[in-house]
Amino acid sequence: MSLLLSHPSKICFRKPVFLRSSPLHSNGFSSSSLPQTPPCQIIDADPCGADVGRLIIKNISDRYSTYLEKKVPMELLDPMVTIGASHGWVATLKDDGILRLQDDLNPAASDTDPKRISLPPLMTLPHCQTQVVANVVMSSPSPEGEDCVVPVKFLGPQLSFCRPGQSNSEWINVKIENPCFFSSPVMYSKKDDMFRIPGSGCHLIGSWDLHEHSKNPKLQSLQFINPPKVMEKKSMRVLLDSCYTSEHLVESRTRGETFLVKLYKKTARIIKGVAKMKTEVLVVFKLDEVGNAVFTKIMGDVIFLSKSEPFCLPASSFPGMYPSTVRDLDVHESAYVNLPTFTSVNNIIYRDGSMAPYYIPPQNID
Repeated sequence: MSLLLSHPSKICFRKPVFLRSSPLHSNGFSSSSLPQTPPCQIIDADPCGADVGRLIIKNISDRYSTYLEKKVPMELLDPMVTIGASHGWVATLKDDGILRLQDDLNPAASDTDPKRISLPPLMTLPHCQTQVVANVVMSSPSPEGEDCVVPVKFLGPQLSFCRPGQSNSEWINVKIENPCFFSSPVMYSKKDDMFRIPGSGCHLIGSWDLHEHSKNPKLQSLQFINPPKVMEKKSMRVLLDSCYTSEHLVESRTRGETFLVKLYKKTARIIKGVAKMKTEVLVVFKLDEVGNAVFTKIMGDVIFLSKSEPFCLPASSFPGMYPSTVRDLDVHESAYVNLPTFTSVNNIIYRDGSMAPYYIPPQNID
């Protein structure tokens, strides 16, 4: 298992391998007729000119990293410039206050004709801010489509939506009243065609449907069923109380299931005044339609968590993936979690993180 995540310094200089995935029906990530890139991790870029570098990735199907001829702006490897990613598109927000989407880090996209889309200027609601972003997602694989909606969740009360593919696109701004949603990420549910946000502690989920109730969320309370007994131990409770907790919703589009992943991270070391966080505990719950969150250790899928929009794939869709696993990528760590062995600190395999901590989902090769 430790070979599944290679260290970034082990680079194999060769061309990337494209695969034809197994038929996965209609799930937003796959096609039964087109070859695809495997899901991959952005590793780095090797400088090769003025402010550009050759992209380095690691395909999940491979043991070592891959050096591409694709040239990308080096600034996209700067966590102070990029604010998120979705479907292989990276979002940036600079001092001019313009949010931009670009496909430079997508290994299947052209490097001679990259796509860069500028969204309308952001408008800050009263008593809100639009400089610090929680995350950015997209409702479809390309922001150029007229039906694509791009929501941006800012830290604090503001949630903003835009349709960049429409000629008269503008931001729809929502001010969230409940503070439990202020630091939570937004996700898009293809199954329900809604945007959903888990509340802090995840006893509440807010959902926004722009077609029906626009700015007013639909709220759903969660009831946690059969939580792991080991988390009731005093020593575990002490550990969890000392951790920073985050909640992430991710949808299995092949199975029509929604999972809630709870991450518990703690400062492992401090280097030059910077606290390095490490995952201590990771727990997965499966949500049903009535609001039950059932603890689970067995699933046929692989969950990918990073600064990109989370996604979920059947383990059988590409070589090198194993069922009931979670891959978590951050600036400070890359963790591989095998759920059946229980998701505590002793069952997490760690590697160094990435300055551009993005997992890119499978991309069709035209």
